[in-house]
Amino acid sequence: MLPRRHLLALFALPAAAQPPTLEWHNAQNFRIEGLGFKDRKSPYDRLPLRAEGVVRDAVWNLSRDSSGVVVRFLTNSAVLHARWTLTSKTLASANITATAASGLDLYAKTDTGRWQWLSIGKPTKFPDASDVLFAKLPPAPAVGREFMLYLPLRNGVTSLEIGVSPGATLTPGPGRPANRKPLAFYGTSITHGISASRPGMTHPAILGRIFDREIINLGFSGNGKMEPEVTRFFAELDPAVFILDCLPNMNDTEVHERTAPCVKTLRAAHPATPILLVEDRNYADNAFNVAHRQRNESNHAALREEFAKLQAEKVAHLYYLKADDLLGSDGEGTIDSSHPTDLGFTRQAAEFERVLRQIPALGSL
Repeated sequence: MLPRRHLLALFALPAAAQPPTLEWHNAQNFRIEGLGFKDRKSPYDRLPLRAEGVVRDAVWNLSRDSSGVVVRFLTNSAVLHARWTLTSKTLASANITATAASGLDLYAKTDTGRWQWLSIGKPTKFPDASDVLFAKLPPAPAVGREFMLYLPLRNGVTSLEIGVSPGATLTPGPGRPANRKPLAFYGTSITHGISASRPGMTHPAILGRIFDREIINLGFSGNGKMEPEVTRFFAELDPAVFILDCLPNMNDTEVHERTAPCVKTLRAAHPATPILLVEDRNYADNAFNVAHRQRNESNHAALREEFAKLQAEKVAHLYYLKADDLLGSDGEGTIDSSHPTDLGFTRQAAEFERVLRQIPALGSL
């Protein structure tokens, strides 16, 4: 039997493996983007507390997911850690990874001003998750390097802290120029981010990096339906463009009934703000699935008819995005015929960018 002193040595961590000393900071002290309303029930909710009991319960519950929310900060720390508290024990599901549903996604700005993916925060525990975002960063500029941390897509977050080296600087990221308003999305599970591999790979997130703008993501999985109860809150926002991408959760009757009222509510509140109407993506199995093909065709026809009516009524600043190339034509852009993979989201972002650049306020960026 080994002497007691040797037993203690066996169970002691070597110096290199000792947990580092960190200084922890509440993420709410830094720049938070993606939250369009101030009166929230929880720090990272996407609809205001006033919406509870006004929108359907399903929409309210989904609005408490932190999809589209990002924390922007500057630090010269050599290490980055994170710890966050989740609201749902379901860390993943059949069509979304744990990293996307419940994890974090970190980007860093390069010396040339481009956002570069850096690492993820893996959610392995509930409710309190923690992970090392990066263990040894290269030397940063004197003011610190700029980072952007995306929050979970399909889980709620009640607290988030960032851990840095003792004595390191940690300050809010720079503000956007005063005239650079957000892009605001109202949509379905696709807008919500199902089935991206990680939070930064949704098409709204990609477009935020392309246009260097804040994104407000009001995607509600299975429940994006151009409902007046949701539209009234959507209309409270003041974005560069309103993007309506609800058709995957609607049928042609609902498209006829709800498109004009939704657009006119937005236009009454914002006479000159561009509004982009988006057709539902073509199901990837349309070549063989007759029901899917017919649903796409009837929805597209209904939206095109409503768009033509609105144009005839001289509703100004309307734009339209057809479904033809949203996912490509090779059938490789989805996980289940409906929800995009990262390939599908990248293709969607390219199509959105093409049309958004036709809007004068966005085209020059």
